[in-house]
Amino acid sequence: MSADLTKTADLLNLADRVGPYIALFKTHIDIVSDFSDATIRGLKTLSQKHNFMIFEDRKFVDIGNTVQMQYDGGALRISEWADVVNASLLAGDGIVEALAKTGTAPNFEFKDKRGLLLLAEMTTKGSLATGSYTQSCIESARKHQDFVIGFVATRALSNFQSSNTANDDEDFVIFTTGVNLATKGDPLGQQYQTPEAAIGRGADFIISGRGIYAADDPVEAVKLYQKEGWEAYLKRVQKN
Repeated sequence: MSADLTKTADLLNLADRVGPYIALFKTHIDIVSDFSDATIRGLKTLSQKHNFMIFEDRKFVDIGNTVQMQYDGGALRISEWADVVNASLLAGDGIVEALAKTGTAPNFEFKDKRGLLLLAEMTTKGSLATGSYTQSCIESARKHQDFVIGFVATRALSNFQSSNTANDDEDFVIFTTGVNLATKGDPLGQQYQTPEAAIGRGADFIISGRGIYAADDPVEAVKLYQKEGWEAYLKRVQKN
């Protein structure tokens, strides 16, 4: 699930309540106004308690040298606590190479415990993450399979042609954001789809934010998304 909350106490309270029912907890840590060591310790403790991964939705997009410092250091110290991060390919393949070099370096404390998603598509109206950009994400991922684990996308990407062919052991996963049972969009261009629609289009992980944390009862809401997502997955695999 996605937790766009601005206070550490609220973030950790939500993580503890929904933790037993999720596979992954997505943060935008730079909106947490009171971010501190307590935020990091709390997230890591709850991740271990409930066995979920932490995904920092940082959307890295800069030159490689800068991105390496943003990821492995700086005020947010993202590499210390985020199991998964993501990056846009707008800056070119160098950004992926830089993050992969950091994440797979022999002296990196969390080597083999971190992964990168490429932002191949977005759910916002008018998104430019389409066509040749998405194809470039696939090609970059295939070059850096030692660190790239998949894509943020609205559907399976198997129909895209790529200049580099898939390896026999290729197994990228698709994370689909913008999943909401209650509404089809918001005034700022977000476009939602249901768990069934997202899974049916190829999502391996569905991510819902406001559909859960803004619900009257987030625990009951997350249980519903879990149930509908699993049922949709079973329906998909039975067709194959």
